[in-house]
Amino acid sequence: MTEKIFWCDPYLTYLDTQVVAVSGRDVTLAQTIFFAMSGGQESDHGTIGGHVVRDARWDARTIVYRLGDDHGLESGDQVRIEIDWPRRYRLMRLHFAAEMVLELAYRHFSGIDKVGAHIAADKARIDFAWPSNIKESLAPIQRQAQAVIDRNQDIVSAFSDRDGERRYWEIPEFARVPCGGTHLRRAGEVGQIELKRRNIGKGKERIEIYVSDGPP
Repeated sequence: MTEKIFWCDPYLTYLDTQVVAVSGRDVTLAQTIFFAMSGGQESDHGTIGGHVVRDARWDARTIVYRLGDDHGLESGDQVRIEIDWPRRYRLMRLHFAAEMVLELAYRHFSGIDKVGAHIAADKARIDFAWPSNIKESLAPIQRQAQAVIDRNQDIVSAFSDRDGERRYWEIPEFARVPCGGTHLRRAGEVGQIELKRRNIGKGKERIEIYVSDGPP
């Protein structure tokens, strides 16, 4: 099992750790700050031992990293992980913005069903099964989400079940949401958000989430 330091401190940009196993291009580590795609949030970009990570995937509670053919790493090697911090931070901002929008959408639309989500570095999206146009509700959802951001409360992120590696985030008096992603310390870090509606097919609606450029 890989120790996920990105949960303890998602603001770390590098970490010295040890290679546990190597199978061809696949490498596993004792500890990691390099997030692998989960819950719609894209994998980090970065390097392990100076080698570009081509792919990151979960294998039960272990994270497997795929490097290039010539990485030359062996079990027991000491390596440094470095992540693309500007990209990670933007993913964290978009991820939390999307989580708030989803929570507010559940409150606005009784019985709405999330059928997909994706958090990339340029935008986040949430797909819903819903029979009608949701455009008129975007403005109030955006206002309510921005109000939570502007209050700049602490975001609690912790284990609900440490043995099962189940986690949550919480803003008191707003929501407590199960989520295993990387989270901000404070809501105000999200900055300004903008929501757009897309129709992606009969009976399906999409909300796209954008955040302001640069540091909030």
